[in-house]
Amino acid sequence: MTRNNPQIVLRRRPSGRPVADDFEFVVNQVPELEDGQVCVEVGHLGIDAFIRTTLEEESFHQGAQIGGVIPALGVGRVVESRFDGLEPGDHVFGPLCSQTYAVMPGAMLRKIDVSRVSPTAWLGALGLTTGLTAYVGMTRVAKVKTDDVVVVSAAAGAVGSMAGQIARLLGASKVIGIAGGPTKCEFLVKELGYHAAIDYRNDDVESRLRELAPQGIDVFFDNVGGDVLDAVLLNIKEGTRVVICGAISQYDDMSNVRGPRNYLKLAERHAVMAGFAVFHFTDTYDEGEARLADWFVDGSLVMPEHVEVGVERFPAALDILMSGGHTGKLLVKVSSD
Repeated sequence: MTRNNPQIVLRRRPSGRPVADDFEFVVNQVPELEDGQVCVEVGHLGIDAFIRTTLEEESFHQGAQIGGVIPALGVGRVVESRFDGLEPGDHVFGPLCSQTYAVMPGAMLRKIDVSRVSPTAWLGALGLTTGLTAYVGMTRVAKVKTDDVVVVSAAAGAVGSMAGQIARLLGASKVIGIAGGPTKCEFLVKELGYHAAIDYRNDDVESRLRELAPQGIDVFFDNVGGDVLDAVLLNIKEGTRVVICGAISQYDDMSNVRGPRNYLKLAERHAVMAGFAVFHFTDTYDEGEARLADWFVDGSLVMPEHVEVGVERFPAALDILMSGGHTGKLLVKVSSD
């Protein structure tokens, strides 16, 4: 059966913030399957910050090639299989990329259980780059404990949304979110259960933190870097754990990444700063997915979704991500899961 495959490909490497002309919409044919391959109809793609880094010529993650589809994690349904272990109709998760159909080795895909949660939950609340990343960061790296004061940056985004809720469920006495604009700050407190929120666009982050946490903070879960990280470092105390999950403020100019000016506070306060990537903690996946699923199903965790419709909206969705124009998990709906 011949299938058309609408795709978004990289036309040129961005200089600064990606723009529409950096991408191109094309329609190619889905190739015939080889032994060991499957064809997946893409349902939803997760729009994650790592995608921006793949657009660089040298990338920590697998990079996008000029004229090639853009790396992105997604969920979908198998429509054809020549791989033992996956059959048509199976729901799967994997690196489906910016396209309508993905043909790849079946070994690269994971069959997912959608009996308790929707397919998109495997990109959001239970997702490798979202819920599971937040869970690993809070439990294994920050080691949040009862009565900790926890601060999360980019708190209204996908990982931040989960990180703050997880900290609260782990017993933190106060969870403070940093986000851009009064609407997002209201969202953090009223919908996600954050105890307080700081609007970095209109508030002085350093002084507001002193007001909200006069004794200092125990954990900072950072997704932003730059000036926000510097402001929080001025409010750490003895033994604070600073966790570097990401630095979205730096991704548009990876050749000129700025480190923290106030890092000497770590030595003064006998504090630690640790970076992590979720794939270093594979031994935590089963535990994390089980706890996240239980919390999600019983309503202890919520994950709002911002959905753009159509694979052609992939570049626009990436722009929404980089400009902070969403709350919760940002998705592109390609077809029905």
